[in-house]
Amino acid sequence: MKKATGLWASAVAACVVVVTLAAPAPAWATPWTKRIDKLVPGYDTSVVVAHRGRRLYSHSAGTRRGPASNQKLLLSMALFDTFGPHSRIPTVAATQGVRHGIVTGDLWVVGRGDPSISSGGGYGASLEVRPTRIDRLARKIKESGIRAIEGGVIADTGYFGRDWNAAGWQPYVPERFAPLPSALAYDGNVAGGAHIPNPEERFARELNEDLAGLGIEVAGAPGTGTVPKAVAEVARVRSASLWRLVSHMNRQSTNFFAETLGKRLGAKVFGPPGTISKGARAIRRWAAGHGVKVSAYDSSGLSYDDRISASGLARLLAVARRSPWARKLRRGLPGAGEGTLQGRLEGVRIRAKTGSLFNGDSALSGWVHLRKERGWAEFSILSTGMPKATEDQIVRTIARFARVPRSAQGTSPATSPYLALAAKVA
Repeated sequence: MKKATGLWASAVAACVVVVTLAAPAPAWATPWTKRIDKLVPGYDTSVVVAHRGRRLYSHSAGTRRGPASNQKLLLSMALFDTFGPHSRIPTVAATQGVRHGIVTGDLWVVGRGDPSISSGGGYGASLEVRPTRIDRLARKIKESGIRAIEGGVIADTGYFGRDWNAAGWQPYVPERFAPLPSALAYDGNVAGGAHIPNPEERFARELNEDLAGLGIEVAGAPGTGTVPKAVAEVARVRSASLWRLVSHMNRQSTNFFAETLGKRLGAKVFGPPGTISKGARAIRRWAAGHGVKVSAYDSSGLSYDDRISASGLARLLAVARRSPWARKLRRGLPGAGEGTLQGRLEGVRIRAKTGSLFNGDSALSGWVHLRKERGWAEFSILSTGMPKATEDQIVRTIARFARVPRSAQGTSPATSPYLALAAKVA
């Protein structure tokens, strides 16, 4: 009898196993999600897809990973929320006194973090946005009635710190990938192919020459310093709209734009001088205000210590979708075959930010248009070691097949306990 009981127990156990293995998949395990499930094994990967606040797909959603240049996406959102997409960055000429068209001391030039300042050469022509020309400021100064300067043209260096490094940066980053972020820039702070440490001095010399060319006599030598408190503006130029600057940053993934605008954000939120660490803190504060925990040490994503989850990134994209600047942000991201998506995802309606680091970290996050829903969905793919071709396969699957589960189909991702947990740890 005991032996029979044992056999019976084994048979029951086998039935339980069979029943367990044959149990129906959750309602959201549809053919398109199964396709993605087949693509992600073998890679250290997180994937999230959401549509109008409803989670459509999730894999390792709460795992925090390196965003690489997706950090620029976080910066973009914080910038738009802080300054507004239509704001412009001023560069101002000021003095302590003008008498009968003569500046009775130095002419000060004060920058506020415009990364598009150009001397009129190849740098300005390379931008996808109208550059701020130094010779235009010279003409504005002349139009103000100034005929001579008793002192010199002096460029302010006080609004940004001189920091040129961040936690998690490799030693070669300042020299190879990130020119000095300065409040007063000069041709991307690159000269002769090298990153320069003295952009303000070069700006002052350039403006001095432009003024002389307009017949304005400058007695003193150009230089740099900290602008006095009691100065009055005599002329100013402004950058293109912030959304155009940010669009160029995201389409070309320019680290110089990112760290310069990040310092500007840090100076606004925490007070000058703007620094790389203040910019990162401002990003952390903005994300935390929307319920997402991030580890941010820079604004460009060059730091190997930056961290965010795919769930958190998708959540912030949903915040952006509900913001008045949503369309500006989405339209400013690369589409298929554009910018850093050149040669990728042809035929797919997508607006997304790419990202890569030498350790294999890869990212692709933004919006993809769902054919079946006829609307945009937020998505985020964060991984280590996943080929770009596999990222593209995932996106093509989402674009072509993803759809919102109907309530009649049973439990939806929005009520899944797993996804609720993922949201908590975002």
